[in-house]
Amino acid sequence: MAEIIKLHGDVEAAINKYGDSLLSLCSVMLKNREDAKDAVQETFLKYIQKAPEFESEEHERAWLIRVAANQCKDMLRFAKRKSLFSLEDVSDIAADENDAQILSLLMMLDEKYRVVMHLHYVEEYKIEEISKLLGISEAAIKKRLQRGREALRELLGKKESN
Repeated sequence: MAEIIKLHGDVEAAINKYGDSLLSLCSVMLKNREDAKDAVQETFLKYIQKAPEFESEEHERAWLIRVAANQCKDMLRFAKRKSLFSLEDVSDIAADENDAQILSLLMMLDEKYRVVMHLHYVEEYKIEEISKLLGISEAAIKKRLQRGREALRELLGKKESN
């Protein structure tokens, strides 16, 4: 019984500590607030089922991000439906109006650029950490960041000319 109570406390602490961050990541990946909530919920269910032991808080955070990203990829792969992500949803996860505008532009990018840009610029992961999290080379991460920035510049240019 004590193990269940400890696990419950660990899960509750993880939800409080990482829930918003995971919701933000999943929202960027899925472009749908409700699907993002489902992905985060599935992530914490896996946390409960696996009850992993972590070396540090950073290890726990990295594990949760990797599981959430994989859950989102699975949802994208198996759900062949059009997703809508309203500006209202973006405002919910953004700190201020400027962040909401940036996030709405980020939502327009291909998923592979959205994810690395979110992890690098929002979650403040280093390139080598993102490489390990996503299981792709550092060179690929750098290229995706470069192409993502270029695509954002292009979108900003189009937005400002309107």
